[in-house]
Amino acid sequence: MISDSNEDQLKKAAAESAVALVTDGMIVGLGTGTTAAFALSAIGRRVSEGLRIVGIPTSERTATQARALGISLTSLEQERQVDITIDGADEVEEGSLNLIKGHGGALLREKIVASASKRLVIIVDDSKLVSHLGTKEAVPVEVVPFAWQVTAQYLAKLRAKPSLRRTPDGQPFHSDGGNYIVDCMFDQGVAGPALAQEMDHVVGVVEHGLFIGLTSEVHVAGANGVRVLK
Repeated sequence: MISDSNEDQLKKAAAESAVALVTDGMIVGLGTGTTAAFALSAIGRRVSEGLRIVGIPTSERTATQARALGISLTSLEQERQVDITIDGADEVEEGSLNLIKGHGGALLREKIVASASKRLVIIVDDSKLVSHLGTKEAVPVEVVPFAWQVTAQYLAKLRAKPSLRRTPDGQPFHSDGGNYIVDCMFDQGVAGPALAQEMDHVVGVVEHGLFIGLTSEVHVAGANGVRVLK
């Protein structure tokens, strides 16, 4: 098992590798989550050294951290295309590079920014690599709060075991968009593209954490250094 300190070192190594791709004048999508935070710190350091970029944050939490680091921000209302987005992932399927994302609660905004990006660069440690999606992690599904139980019933018909995400005090977790998140576990992994298409047609689903065909490359940190999957 990887210790927390070793895991952080791996995340940092993957982040530094990906951030090396950022150059002057770029519009950069800024991911959300513990791994993406290392990339944000690396970008902030480079900005302090003279790098000129503007960022588009994928969550309010990321926006707050970016401002504290002196990173200039914009939005998709002002800039309709992003040069590069750097973000983490909960699972990366080897071969396809399809992803599960959203355990940080920002999957809707993350997918909007990723879809508007010329390049989506994912940073992970090698524990996140899987042969089939859904083998270790739940698929987060953002749903409207109204009658969420009905939406969960529809998700259960897709062989999911849905569970409403809650805060530490037991209240329903709210995304930045004010929606709930239902985490869906599967017994034997999932066929990502087929399940994504099915979830796209469930009434009450705002977005799901299956990122299909969006990834440009994955920077994977392990004991022997960082390798890049394309």
